[in-house]
Amino acid sequence: QVQLVESGGGLVQAGGSLRLSCAASGFIFSIKTMNWYRQAPGKQRELVAGITSGGSTNYADSVKGRFTISRDNGKKTVYLQMNSLKPEDTAVYYCQVAVGRDYWGQGTQVTVSS
Repeated sequence: QVQLVESGGGLVQAGGSLRLSCAASGFIFSIKTMNWYRQAPGKQRELVAGITSGGSTNYADSVKGRFTISRDNGKKTVYLQMNSLKPEDTAVYYCQVAVGRDYWGQGTQVTVSS
């Protein structure tokens, strides 16, 4: 079955960095677009970044130039490098893939203090 397991969240001061990882299993990872979403308290879940099977990337305007999505097909893992973090980046971050339907990981909390 499809499984997505996020890790790497935590508490960081504004201006700091974190790298999130999402380990995938249960599907052919290399052919799938992988996405990172986030959801802040009281807000809707939003797309942060995505990466296609060919390595093309897209980012939300709010994170362009600060976040970088990447993938390692051999490790079946997608990463989100987050630099210059701001308090408004505080959210639960989720990994997502569409395999017939949408699958989500359990999420990892990122908290940025001012």
